[in-house]
Amino acid sequence: MKKLLLTFALSLFGVMTFAQIEGKWKTIDDETKQAKSIVEIYKKGDQYYGKVYQLLIKPANPNCTECKDDRKNKPILGLEIIRGLRKDGNEFTDGTITDPKTGKTYKCTIKRDGDKLNVRGYLGISAFGRTQTWQKVN
Repeated sequence: MKKLLLTFALSLFGVMTFAQIEGKWKTIDDETKQAKSIVEIYKKGDQYYGKVYQLLIKPANPNCTECKDDRKNKPILGLEIIRGLRKDGNEFTDGTITDPKTGKTYKCTIKRDGDKLNVRGYLGISAFGRTQTWQKVN
């Protein structure tokens, strides 16, 4: 009976951690396939946010000069690029993601697949957008 309970507890833990996105993730550019940065995703209240934790490639400009909101001219290192995601089943939706290079903000959906995150940024409807795959950092 103890083995059965332990097996159940471990499998439940595995399911619970599978759907979580909190932690550090290596961003991979979908065009160049190069690792660009480490983003740390964290929870505030019932929403998820992400900030640039480490830069792996030195940007042309260290500040988000193209940002249009409160992030304008703020350093990219430490910049909150993901805002307001909400957990919806095994997806995280209804938030935004900002590209510090262009300053553009997109609607965002994130879905975890093992040690990878599929991060989709889009305008209007999800069919018109781009998906990047981010890798878990231990």
